[in-house]
Amino acid sequence: MPFKLESETIGMLLTDVSRLLRGAFDRKVNAMDLGITPGEARTLIQAALTEGIKQAEIATRMGIEPMTLSAYLDRLETNGLVARVPDPADRRAKNVIITEKAGPLLNELMTGLREMMDAYTEGLDAEARALLCSNLRILRDNLRQLDPCLAGKDTAEKAEVRVGASQ
Repeated sequence: MPFKLESETIGMLLTDVSRLLRGAFDRKVNAMDLGITPGEARTLIQAALTEGIKQAEIATRMGIEPMTLSAYLDRLETNGLVARVPDPADRRAKNVIITEKAGPLLNELMTGLREMMDAYTEGLDAEARALLCSNLRILRDNLRQLDPCLAGKDTAEKAEVRVGASQ
């Protein structure tokens, strides 16, 4: 008799939802015809969330290879949406910032993504959505704290706090 795994565990559900959301994100960005690819859209969003951090840190945060990120940034920079500036603490490194030109595109992108997420979270009231976000933050924070591979990599978290404080 073959071994049967439980498919409704938190890890399996998160993996499945993540895969489905990524596909939905890609289709939504393509349908919006913004002149950027889904990978470039993810990069632009991360650059906006983590304004001024190193390229390598953005690649780590996105879970992609630095060369893949570099290609996305090259195209975004060519389109005038991001700029790479010297890191004041490490002259060999470049930090990524978004440009003013990126603002309207980011607004349009985020409006479309909010509409998408509203449709996908239909059936969850505001309280349930807030609880889901809270529980996912706890899970993320526990992973960051308990996974030795993530120890000391809290730059992105500090950037989130900085972005959140300015809103």
